[in-house]
Amino acid sequence: MNTWRNASLAVTAVTLLALTAACGQEKGTESPGGQNVGNASPAGQAADSYGSDSGYGSGAASGPASAKQAGQLAVWDSKKLGKVVTDSEGFTLYRFDKDTASPPASNCEGDCAKAWPPVPAGNVTAAAGTGAAVIGKVTRADGTQQLTLAGWPVYRYAKDAAPGDALGQGVGGTWFAAAPDGKKAAVNADGPSGSRPAALAGLSVRTDPKLGDIVVDKRGMTVYRFNKDVAWPMKSACTGACLSKWPVVAPVEKNDVKGVTTKGFVTFDRPDGLRQQAVDCWPLYTFSGDVEPGDTNGQGVGGTWYAVSPQAKLVGATK
Repeated sequence: MNTWRNASLAVTAVTLLALTAACGQEKGTESPGGQNVGNASPAGQAADSYGSDSGYGSGAASGPASAKQAGQLAVWDSKKLGKVVTDSEGFTLYRFDKDTASPPASNCEGDCAKAWPPVPAGNVTAAAGTGAAVIGKVTRADGTQQLTLAGWPVYRYAKDAAPGDALGQGVGGTWFAAAPDGKKAAVNADGPSGSRPAALAGLSVRTDPKLGDIVVDKRGMTVYRFNKDVAWPMKSACTGACLSKWPVVAPVEKNDVKGVTTKGFVTFDRPDGLRQQAVDCWPLYTFSGDVEPGDTNGQGVGGTWYAVSPQAKLVGATK
């Protein structure tokens, strides 16, 4: 019995040693103050750790009210997004890929609806040059009626603080500004005609004129690290509302990587149920404020968010 027990302990020790080698943490270098994601409280995080506001609670107050009527819709001709529908005050309207248009149905409830306030169906006039037939409504689970465009339920984004903001574009790979015909804005248009880079690997390298070689995802969007995370034992300090600003990079097949280190190339099964790709055991994110490939608007945000080098290092961090 003792022989079996000793052998079992030896196997456990070897396994732990192997994991430590794969995800070894360089103590005192790039992981100050890491917090276990399972116990982290979004309310306890400083706002500038992940951007100007959280999108929930007090952060939502800077944007349009959750029940505000849309009024006279308008079309904003964005240089980056193409034609985008706005409400009467110029706030961008969005659609959600997890909703359905035929039949119309919303799948954004609870905390989701706090970050993405549904636009009420009443007091809405179609934008000039668009047919009134595109305007519709859907009854939500709570009995309220929500505006639809070509069947798609329409939302605002709580972090859009001023007319013309489009910080919700591409969040989580599921939220997009709405075009006048109810489709996605042109830069992420439905079908192959969109401007998404073709044939990119799940993770690859782009040479930025200011930052040098940085990692991008399969859409060509810049990948970031949070210097409050910890590599081993792997912990994320970005939870709750932070994740609406900094969506996780979904798992990538190891053979779908080009030019990026595969050291510590593991999937992080987060306590919140999300699965996140990690390189050199550092969790990876994108930034909701990056609207199109080539944007690096997340670089240096709060002094804690940085683009990632092909060796999984922080690009441009001072420490």
